[in-house]
Amino acid sequence: MKIAVPRETFPGERRVALVPDHIPPLTKKGLVVLVESNAGDGAGYPDQAYVDKGGQIINQRGELFQQADIVVQVRCLGANPQAGSSDLPLMRNGQVIIGSCDPLSNAPAARQMAERSVALLALELVPRITRAQSMDVLSSMATIAGYKAVLLAAEYLPRMFPMLMTAAGTLKPARVFVIGAGVAGLQALGTARRLGAVTCGYDVRPVVKDQVESMGAKFIELPLETAQAEGKGGYAQAMSEEFYKKQRELMKKVVAENDVVITTAAIPGKKSPVLITADMVQGMMPGSVIVDLAAERGGNCELTQADQIITAHGVTILGPTNLPATVPSHASQMYGKNICNLLALLITKEGQLNINLEDEIIRESLIAQQGQIVHPRIKEILSSAA
Repeated sequence: MKIAVPRETFPGERRVALVPDHIPPLTKKGLVVLVESNAGDGAGYPDQAYVDKGGQIINQRGELFQQADIVVQVRCLGANPQAGSSDLPLMRNGQVIIGSCDPLSNAPAARQMAERSVALLALELVPRITRAQSMDVLSSMATIAGYKAVLLAAEYLPRMFPMLMTAAGTLKPARVFVIGAGVAGLQALGTARRLGAVTCGYDVRPVVKDQVESMGAKFIELPLETAQAEGKGGYAQAMSEEFYKKQRELMKKVVAENDVVITTAAIPGKKSPVLITADMVQGMMPGSVIVDLAAERGGNCELTQADQIITAHGVTILGPTNLPATVPSHASQMYGKNICNLLALLITKEGQLNINLEDEIIRESLIAQQGQIVHPRIKEILSSAA
């Protein structure tokens, strides 16, 4: 059985679906790993590194797809809507495609792939259960995003993070406020703390208070009704506009007191809630920085512009949408390990493909098979849009 690793075609995407170190465990199972030439260059993995680990380099993308039984990608068509469409004619009946597909926001792309009669597994839909933690690409990539968000904030903040006692006087530490205590938020709090900042965090889920405090941060408590704030899999779920309005009013003072605000509140498949208004930005000290990790879905800050750096009322607002691609070596290492762990469920000890729908992880991740959309939630999205 042959597994193919194509070169990523999304603009600015430097990650690769498998790194050289992932190849030996796969070849021990009798699998052949094919890698498109230059696929790993952006992440610092040259072709020769793949060859040295037992991979085979294929120069033509069409030939790569033609030979492959399984294709693993960082961004499949749904998450790469323009350049990704050129891969559709290369797909064939019975082929397995694994990668990030953004199916909740781009369900029509999943239907296009289903029409090619491929078996499509979306990594974003891997269930948040204990057994699937090692396959959770959302958590892996959120770890990197939270880390890099703090480095970006430190770069643009016109002061240093740590308290320093020098012959020229004492420098007060920067104050960092992180909204959202998921994987990205907790990583941001930890990174900011290690850089010497005074940190605090907020989440609509009061159950995460201990996690915030374990990162050395103060947990901000607002007098809000949050009993229904935690959704399936531990994610925060969307709340009413009335809730967000009151939340913004209570949070305004906290935002104004901090030098850096990092927002991470994204709801899968939905527009990000606005947590920081233009009025709140105006209340911040000049030179302050906002890093909005929800920019891809509209942003948590009213003034955020995706992939832009703007200044409003003296505050710098950054809206990065693909921070993992800026740390491509480790991001690829983590992403590829998630894929390898999923492949372990899909491939038997004899090296044969087994899409076992009795396995919750496979069943919840599988979007299309045998020409049909099989995932209930994606079916519902497509039906409601018809």
